[in-house]
Parts: sequence; C-alpha cells; structure tokens
Amino acid sequence: MRRGSGRRKCAGKKTDRRDAAQLLRLLLENRFPRMWVPSLEERDVRQLLVHRHKQVQARTRTKNQLQALALSQGVQKKYKLWTAVGRAELEKLELLPYATVRRQRLLATLDALEAEIQALNQQVEQEVKRRPAAVRLRTHPGVGPMTALAMVLTLGPVERFPSAKQVGSYFGLIPSEHSSGGRQQLGRISKQGNSFSALFAGGSGADRRALRRGVGSLLSSPGRAQASRAGQSGGGAQAGHEAVSDVARGLGLRATVQGRVQASLSHPVAGSRSRPLE
Repeated sequence: MRRGSGRRKCAGKKTDRRDAAQLLRLLLENRFPRMWVPSLEERDVRQLLVHRHKQVQARTRTKNQLQALALSQGVQKKYKLWTAVGRAELEKLELLPYATVRRQRLLATLDALEAEIQALNQQVEQEVKRRPAAVRLRTHPGVGPMTALAMVLTLGPVERFPSAKQVGSYFGLIPSEHSSGGRQQLGRISKQGNSFSALFAGGSGADRRALRRGVGSLLSSPGRAQASRAGQSGGGAQAGHEAVSDVARGLGLRATVQGRVQASLSHPVAGSRSRPLE
C-alpha cells in the first residue's frame, strides 16, 4: 500500500475569471464600491491635529517629571504646581547640581511647549471657522474644536454611509460581542474604528457621548436636534449606561441625509456654548 494514498486530495479551483466577471458587472452597473479618499488639504489639516496631540503629550510628560522632582523634596501641589505661586516654589527648591540643571531644562522645555501649543490652538480655531459642520458640532456641550474638527475630517461626505450602523462601526462605537449558542452577550465598545478620530474622541465615556450627540445633531433635522438637546439635561448617568446600539439610532441617518445636513448647518442649537481648547 502506497504511503499517504488514503488522504483525500482537494483540487484547487481558480476563481480569477469569475472574479473578473463580477468586477466587470459591478462596473457596468455602476455598483462598484467606492472608497472615500480625503483631499490633500484635509490630510494636511489632520497633520495639524496630530502634531498638536503629540505636543500635548510631550507637555504632560514634562510636567510629570517636574512633579516627580517636587515630590522628591516633599512638595505635593498637584495641579497647583502650575500656578504662579507653585512655579515660584518649584524654582526655589534646593536641589543637587545635576537635579538643578535638569529642572532648568525641563522648565525651559515646558515654556517652549506651552507657547507652541497656544499657536497650534489658534490654527485649529481658524480651521474650525472655515468648516460650517465643525462650527455646528461645537454648539454641543463637551465638543471642543479638536473633537469637532477631527470628526469632520474623519467622517467626510455623510452620504457615503447608507446606514447609521455603518457610521457607528466606522467610529468604533459598537459593542464587542461574546456570544455562544443562542446567548448573545454585548460588552464594552470595540474601539476598533478609525484610529485618527480615536485620538481625540475615543478616550472617555464623556467624549464618546459628546461625539454621539454632536453627530446626531449634524446628521438630523434642526427640530430633532433641538429636541435631543433639550432632553440631555440630567441624563448624564443614564447616558453612560445606554446600549451602544443606541448610538446608531441617535445618528439619525436617513436616505435624505444630505439635505438634512444642509438644513442642520443653517440652524445652530440655541442657548449652547462652545467648549474651549484644553
């Protein structure tokens, strides 16, 4: 008996011809899926947001090192260390020679980062004012210039999403699922959406709820947006435990979403304030 003769051999089937025919049919029927590619200008503005985000992280690391120096001398002021009084006390600490040099360089780095971040903040504000959709998003509590601009640059044309569920998936606002048999168990949000928007709106639950409310206003009619805004007071704790599937329903996408966006942009929410840059 020949060795291995009992094994079943699976004949491989080539599908190149069928794949090519399917692609041709989709192209002829104008049903070929199209991928949205941000313009060069939009990608450049993204670099502005990414650069500011990196500089803010660098500022946080520098502050943490200065806090450690202060703690080593028994000074614990937390956020008050960055006030004028706290800064003066930090500069007067008696340190060893190398620690003194390190403190001076860290303070110089912190001052340079603060000045650079302030300049980047102004550029972000200018970019937000150029985009009516971002201005519209800022009328909601918790949505600042960074979140609003990042969402607009990430979402692109809203008509490319045929359903609200796809928008929720794109932003990673859908629940993770651990199901077995007939039992369905939904966990925390997957956070597997667009990585760019996750930098600015995927950190805390408050950020995600603010983003959800802002998107719902941007993509729904003015009357519905104002009704949604009026029902937000006092519902923070309940909103934190909402099913994430409500995110898709809150987005309010419909077949006429493009017309609703135009109407929404021309009717800002009354009595709301913009969130300043952090």
